[in-house]
Amino acid sequence: MFDLVVKNARLVCPDGVKEGCLAVREGKIAAAGPLPEPLAARQIVDAAGCYVLPGGVDDHVHFNEPGYTWREDFYHGSRAAAKGGITTVIDMPLQNLPPMESAAVMQEKIAAITGKSYVDYALWGAMLRTNREELAGMQAQGAAAFKCFMCDPGKDYTDLQLAEIEDRLRLLQSLQGLAGFHCEDYRLLKDREELCLAQGKTGRQDYLDVHTVAAEKKATADILRLAAAIGTRVHICHVSHPEVAELIRQAKAAGTAVTAETCMHYLLFTEEDLLGHGAVYKCSPPLRKRAAAEGLWEYVQDGTLDTICSDHSPCLLKEKAEDGPQGIFGAWGGISGVQTTLQACWDYMVERHKASPVLVARCLAENPARIFGLYGRKGALVPGFDADFVILDPARSWTVSPKELEYRNKFSAFSGQKGKGLPLASYLRGSCIYRDNGFPAAAAGQFLAVAKGDRKE
Repeated sequence: MFDLVVKNARLVCPDGVKEGCLAVREGKIAAAGPLPEPLAARQIVDAAGCYVLPGGVDDHVHFNEPGYTWREDFYHGSRAAAKGGITTVIDMPLQNLPPMESAAVMQEKIAAITGKSYVDYALWGAMLRTNREELAGMQAQGAAAFKCFMCDPGKDYTDLQLAEIEDRLRLLQSLQGLAGFHCEDYRLLKDREELCLAQGKTGRQDYLDVHTVAAEKKATADILRLAAAIGTRVHICHVSHPEVAELIRQAKAAGTAVTAETCMHYLLFTEEDLLGHGAVYKCSPPLRKRAAAEGLWEYVQDGTLDTICSDHSPCLLKEKAEDGPQGIFGAWGGISGVQTTLQACWDYMVERHKASPVLVARCLAENPARIFGLYGRKGALVPGFDADFVILDPARSWTVSPKELEYRNKFSAFSGQKGKGLPLASYLRGSCIYRDNGFPAAAAGQFLAVAKGDRKE
C-alpha cells in the first residue's frame, strides 16, 4: 500500500520524461514510472495533461530572518517558494542580524526559523574578515557553503581582499567546504562610485557605468585563478554576462572545481528595463544589454551555468526610491523572484527555446542539490529520495500579478510578465504544501544539515 500515487503523469526524471506514476511511501519516492494496475494507495492524484518535476532547490535566497524581516521573512518567503514549486531553499547569511557568522548564531537562526517555513531549508554561512576561526564550527553544524563578497556589501558584513580569500580557500580545502562569491571587484567599483557621487552623477546610467562587466570579469578571474591553484571548490554567484560565463567555461575545461549560477532576471530583463522603469530593476551585478541576456542561453544549455536561482532579495517599496542625495546608488538593490522562477524558467526554456523539461529540472533541482550536498535527499524523481515534487500544467497561461504574490512586500520586477506553464501543486516529503491557491497544511519545513560526506558534487 502506497501513501500517495500521482497517476497519468509525465515524470521529468534525470534520464528523460517518462509516462507513468509517482508513488510515495513514508515521505519517500517509492517508484517513478509505469506501475501495474490496480493501484493500492491511500490517496490518488490524477495529473493527466501535466508534468511532474522534482521540487525546485533555490540555492540563493534572502529571507532575512532574524533581523530584516520587514523586507521578507521565512513565513512569507517560504509560502511564495511553495506556490512557485520550490520545495527547498538555501538562505544567504547576509541580511540577518547578526549575519550568520558562527555556529552559535547559526543555532539561533535555526531556532528563529523553526515552525515558520513551508519548505525545507539549508543555510549559507558568512565568510567575513572577522570570523576565520568560526568556519569549521559552522561546517560541523551543517552549513551548506560559505558566502564571500568581493565588493562592498554594506553594513553588517565585510568584503575580503584577495590575500584573505586565498587564506580562507586553503582553510576550506582542508574542511572539504564550498565557497561562493559575489564577483565584482571592490576597487573598480568603489573608485568609480566615489567619483560619480562627488560629481553629483546619481542617475540610472551612472549606476550601470560603475557596475561594469570588466569589474565582474576581474573578480571572477581572480577567484578562478585561486581555485585552480588551491583546489578548493568554488561557486560563482549570479553570473550576469556571457563574457563572465566564458571564463567559467574555460576554467571547467581546464579542470578547475567551479560551478556557477545565473538568475531568470538576467535571462529575461535588460538594462533598458532599469533605465526605463527604475530601481525595481536594480540588482548587483546589474542587468546587461539585450545581446548579453540572449547570449547567456548558450551557457545554460551546455551546462557552464549549472543552476538558475532567484537571488530573491526583497525590500519595502519605499526603499527603491531614487530621490535621496545618492539617487539610484541609495536605492535598495535586489529583485524578488522565488515565486516566479520555475514558471518563468519553464516558459523561457520549454515554450520559447523548445528545450527538454529535463533541462529545467537539471538547472532548478538536480544541479543545485548536487552542488550543495543535498542530492540523495533532494533534486530528482528517484526512488529513495524525499517525495518533493511539483505538478505543472504546461498549457496554463499566466500573468504575474502583485496580488497573487506571497511575498511580505507584494511587488516584483516580474509583475506583468506573461508566459505559459504554471505550477498547480507542490508536495514536500509526500505532503501537499500548496494547491488551488491555498496552503492545506501548517508549515512543516525542516533544516537540512549538510554532512561532510555529502559535500562533493
